This record gives sequence, structure tokens and C-alpha cells, in this order.
Amino acid sequence: MLISIDPGSSQPLFEQLAASIRAAIVSGAITAGFRLPAARELADSLDINIHTVLRSYQALRDEGFIELRRGRGAVVSDQTVDYRELSEHIDSLVHEAQRLGLTPGALSDLIRKAWT
Repeated sequence: MLISIDPGSSQPLFEQLAASIRAAIVSGAITAGFRLPAARELADSLDINIHTVLRSYQALRDEGFIELRRGRGAVVSDQTVDYRELSEHIDSLVHEAQRLGLTPGALSDLIRKAWT
């Protein structure tokens, strides 16, 4: 699993980390039962604070994407829905937005507006 964060981004690191893991789950790159790296291990590999990782894991737990199990760490929930079809629609939407010259921020704003 490839996790990417941008320390120079205005988006908080914990949100970037959670988004990266969430995207891996939604795309099917990681599935139910997959054990995420220990918080300390992930923090060390990304050169970020362990509390940043824990905050990301807690957000993902609250969203139902992962379960935090004592002694087992963070595990992708078996309650996770199969998002492959949605992922295909997203890929198509992103491709069309790129074709039209929209920035990721503009596309995100359009999605947020449609959501409400």
C-alpha cells in the first residue's frame, strides 16, 4: 500500500493520511481484514508524529473504514462496502474534469455543492 502525504500542503497531515488510506480501501487496493501498519511504524516511515497517525486511524474508525483492535492494531473493517463501481465512476469523472481543464479544487467544490 502506497501512502502519500505532502508536508507543504494546506490540508492537515492527518487528513491527507486518512484520505490516502480511504482511497486505497475504496479502490479495492486493500480489502477487509488487511492489517494497517502499526501507528509508530507508519509515523516513522512517513517522518510524522505518531499522534498524527493515531488521529487518522481514529477518523477512519469513526467513518467505519477500519477497526482498532487491542493487540492487533488497525484492521480494515469487514463492514466496508465494495466501492469498486463507485471508484470507476470517480475515475470517469476525474478524466472528464481533466479534459475540461478543471483543477482538483474546482472539481471538489462542484462535488461538495452537489452533496448539499
